[in-house]
Amino acid sequence: MPRFMQDLIARLPLDLRVLYRQFLLRVVDLEALSIQADVVGFIGQFAGVLIMVSFFYSLSGVLILTFAPPTTPAAFLRLAWRTEQFSIATMMLVVGLITVVSWDATFPDRRDVMVLSPLPVAPHTILLAKLSASGALLGLAIFALNSVSGIVWPFLLGMPNNGFPGFFRFCAAWWLTMIAASVFLYCAVLTVQGFIALVFPRRIFLRLSAILQLAAFGLFLGVYFMQPTMKTLEAITDPQNQWVLAWSPSFWFFALFNQLNGSLPSELAWLASRAWIGLGAAAGGAVVSLVLCYLRTMKRTVEEPDLVPAARGWHWTPRIGSPLQSAIVLFSLRSLIRSRQHRVTFAFFMAIVFAIALSVLREELSAPLPAPLSPDFLIPTFMMMVFAVLGLRCIFSLPISLTANWVLRTTQLCPSQKYIAATRWSLLLLAVVPTWLLTALLSLFLKPFHQVMGHLAVLALLGYILAEISLIGFYKVPFTCSYLPGKANIQVIFWGFLIFAFTFAIPFALHEMSALQDLFQFARLAAILAATAIGLWVFNHHRAKSAVLYFEELPDELIMTLGLISPQPSKNQGLNSAFAQDASEFDAR
Repeated sequence: MPRFMQDLIARLPLDLRVLYRQFLLRVVDLEALSIQADVVGFIGQFAGVLIMVSFFYSLSGVLILTFAPPTTPAAFLRLAWRTEQFSIATMMLVVGLITVVSWDATFPDRRDVMVLSPLPVAPHTILLAKLSASGALLGLAIFALNSVSGIVWPFLLGMPNNGFPGFFRFCAAWWLTMIAASVFLYCAVLTVQGFIALVFPRRIFLRLSAILQLAAFGLFLGVYFMQPTMKTLEAITDPQNQWVLAWSPSFWFFALFNQLNGSLPSELAWLASRAWIGLGAAAGGAVVSLVLCYLRTMKRTVEEPDLVPAARGWHWTPRIGSPLQSAIVLFSLRSLIRSRQHRVTFAFFMAIVFAIALSVLREELSAPLPAPLSPDFLIPTFMMMVFAVLGLRCIFSLPISLTANWVLRTTQLCPSQKYIAATRWSLLLLAVVPTWLLTALLSLFLKPFHQVMGHLAVLALLGYILAEISLIGFYKVPFTCSYLPGKANIQVIFWGFLIFAFTFAIPFALHEMSALQDLFQFARLAAILAATAIGLWVFNHHRAKSAVLYFEELPDELIMTLGLISPQPSKNQGLNSAFAQDASEFDAR
């Protein structure tokens, strides 16, 4: 770090610097998302992935302009506009997902109020520290995602027209637009959160916040994958596309970029005006809502309960098997809804499922309907099922509270196989069934009908097999067993799932496609899958009869030696062997 920055940081108040470091550790839930809860490791991995994306995106531009360069000014303009729109949309998607993952990081929670209120720390200091921590992660994302593309693409697109002056202006417009688009989206989300926190009581705000968080995941991904790319002025000025331009902020900032670059057509001036107005409104709304929240809601945070008390009257809950199974399935569902840690982690995997589904839907809409069943549809559906089931299994090991731990431990009155059967129902109802229904909706416009129904049957068997595989060695109640910090390793699990899904889905989809065209081959494939499912069920059921539920994750016991015993044989070798035998018998007893 340069000397002048160190001097500038040293001039900041000590309490602000201390709070900034602490809040930076809590911007993202490191217990769930990083290896050994290492903030440096997490930030390094996060920045490394974005830099890699920026590098390959820039490499694609170099290859395009080297081997297939545009031959006309119109073709060059189409390439430039497509690149600008894609870059702005990707930047806004990354910022949107960061904002959703760090959903409540900017607002004071109960722990902040209980710990910091007795201390001589002003509310504005807490607010500035939280904003600085969130802004640091946001700035890192902007820099990493544009570290290579923010130089290479301006060089490729700005140099051919005006030389180095064109390059520098294009580069400045690129970075200013990316920063403005990121600030707009981040402030817009903060504005919505802040005014909801002001209007509703805290317990209602927490429920609405969970719904809004999941809705934001779907909104950002849906807009990114379903929004069209307009590469010509005729397409942008088409009256049928005006509603898309009016309601899509990425097109606003696309016009703002061209305004800063000096290449904005007069027909798009109103879009650039919307970008400036939206940026000012979002920034002003975020400042007002945050200031009011810190002045008015910090006291209410302590006084009001986080959970809504049970209302009197008639209540109905669905019956899923035995009462124990119903209780554990509903407990798992409510844990996903109420717990931010589990909700964000599961939403991460379900966002991948939703993104794959949107890409499939976009391909179907662009093809003539009804479209024939093909491996291009089978492979994404297999990947959706793998990510949904194994993603839910991944977060089953994360506890929700110590209360759930000791309550279920002291009330374990049923055999262990009852609890494991309830866990199986949780996997089927919360992961397999939603993914299967989503696939069924995507296959409405596919033909022939008998092949579509056959694929849905195969996908159901595959989902059940994945659920049974997830139960092997899992002898605990979901969300109740304590765990050692940093053992989740979401990044490692994600890349492992991705490699496994690709390795498995492609050959299996090709084999299934040929089986769907032959009744005998399909019957054989279905029989093999059904036999595998039954065999896994019998294996898990047999193991569950003698399994013992555990509720505590303990660190591995390590025995370290000083290396003082010589490896050479000696006259005491027999005595040492007898001592080792006695020690092993003692351990066995």
